[in-house]
Amino acid sequence: MAQMLELIRQSAVPANVMRSAARGALALPAAEMLEILVHLTTLPLWRQQAELTLAGWDENSAREVVNDPAAPPLILSYYLDPHNLRPALLPALLENPSVPTAAIARVAENATADVVQLLLASVRVQHSRDVLQVLAVNTRISDQDGKRISDLLTSSAKPATHDVHPSGEHAERSEFEIAHAAEIAAEEGTPFALVDASPDEQAAAAIAQAAAATAARDQAAATARAAAKPELAERVSLLQKLARLTVGQRVQLAMRGTREERHVLIRDGSNIVATAVVESPKVGDTEMETLASMKNIKEDALRAMARNRRFMKQYGVIRALANNPRSPIDIALKLLPHLMAMDLHTLSRNKNISETVRKMALKMFQEKSETKPGGGGH
Repeated sequence: MAQMLELIRQSAVPANVMRSAARGALALPAAEMLEILVHLTTLPLWRQQAELTLAGWDENSAREVVNDPAAPPLILSYYLDPHNLRPALLPALLENPSVPTAAIARVAENATADVVQLLLASVRVQHSRDVLQVLAVNTRISDQDGKRISDLLTSSAKPATHDVHPSGEHAERSEFEIAHAAEIAAEEGTPFALVDASPDEQAAAAIAQAAAATAARDQAAATARAAAKPELAERVSLLQKLARLTVGQRVQLAMRGTREERHVLIRDGSNIVATAVVESPKVGDTEMETLASMKNIKEDALRAMARNRRFMKQYGVIRALANNPRSPIDIALKLLPHLMAMDLHTLSRNKNISETVRKMALKMFQEKSETKPGGGGH
């Protein structure tokens, strides 16, 4: 962390230096100065001037900063916020590997028509099913853009390169399967079912279960019903596959399967299956942030994320869990001390989460934002 920013956070600089910082007048590298300005937007005394300075910051200078994979996360988060979004900077942000896919998906959720065009021009977005799926339900997209998004989703769909044999035969068991053998056995009779399934998902699941329950000669008829609604066909195919598997086989698939399979299995009614997804070695940091943001999964899966040391080192996962209405209160409260002031402020206004968590987030934000008497000097 830059020394000046640390001193400002500790309220260890005089008021005249703080005023200069809020005007962007310190002789510091652009990245360091921008990071200080973003921090100052969280302090009531300096927020207005810092926001004005950021609004007038040279776009070429800002673009050079956000294009750098080593750019401070605070700056990247600030410019990805819908309130601060600058179209001239968005292309560089979209292609920066340090920007999580989940953050881009949040931009896509309520993107205006102009921003949608910038998103669709991004190579990264064109190859991201997560972002494309969010864009697909954005009510501001045109019919033409909707068709393009549909085509991109179709072209990015890849058939699974492996399968779990119905008999349960597979490679040797993972450490997770060995350690949780008793739990897997205890839940073995639990049928596959999606947590908080939408009407479309319920329809797809019903068709899949019917196909799984019938003889081979009747499966074609069940699948034909899905064909009447093309948008269900792909979903039915995956759900039909999962409906035939035992809990043990679904655990195997959760550990070794594709991203698409994991995003369905994280919502499995069996706690051990959902937990296996979290423990899968194939889940990367960006994917875990997306999973941590899901509001239709069970508390057990969220608790498993909070227990996972690898993911608790990722700020994006911590923030996503704290903002998830499904996160248990005790988990959310433990995560608050790890959040930056800006995210605490956002969390304190999130009416979807527990009032207890909101109040504590506001208290911590105020504590972090306070300046000491005498303008911040000692």
